[in-house]
Amino acid sequence: MESDEQLYSRYLAHRSEGDFRILLERHRESLTLFLYSSVRNMEDAEELMMDAYAEAAAGADYAGKSTFKTWLFSIGKNLALMHLRKRRHTAEEPIEQAEETADPPEMNILREEENLRLYEALSQLRAEYRQILILLYFEDMSCEEAGRVMEKNRKQIYNLADRARAALKKELERMGFEHAQYR
Repeated sequence: MESDEQLYSRYLAHRSEGDFRILLERHRESLTLFLYSSVRNMEDAEELMMDAYAEAAAGADYAGKSTFKTWLFSIGKNLALMHLRKRRHTAEEPIEQAEETADPPEMNILREEENLRLYEALSQLRAEYRQILILLYFEDMSCEEAGRVMEKNRKQIYNLADRARAALKKELERMGFEHAQYR
């Protein structure tokens, strides 16, 4: 299987739609989930995911200093921040009360009761906590990659991850989970 970087490089050189389609299929759901953790609206998350891919398709400044996935998620995070700022300035709705009518994409993947409860607990956390846990555990990014996406150094990522895990543990306990159940 070819790496994302190989596919993207070939896409840029030959504008191969097939290569770009493979990249889209590989990261579409996970990027949408990541964006949903920020904007809390599935339609907005899907639109931002497509915008991130559009920037990548245009050949935005990918210097190869990180993986394609890390770079793509960084584009998405920046688009989400701009979207939230714009929404805040246009006063469409408060960020904390963003519409949550659609099921996030991982609801189809995580069908078991404990996993659904885990997602429910995650959804109660601060956005920054949700993001770091999703990047580290759902997307299996390294601390360095997550740091690039979230624009934080290694120490900040470790501290944020520790606080996020503690907050998740507290939320799970509040929901009636015992420590042994989610160890």
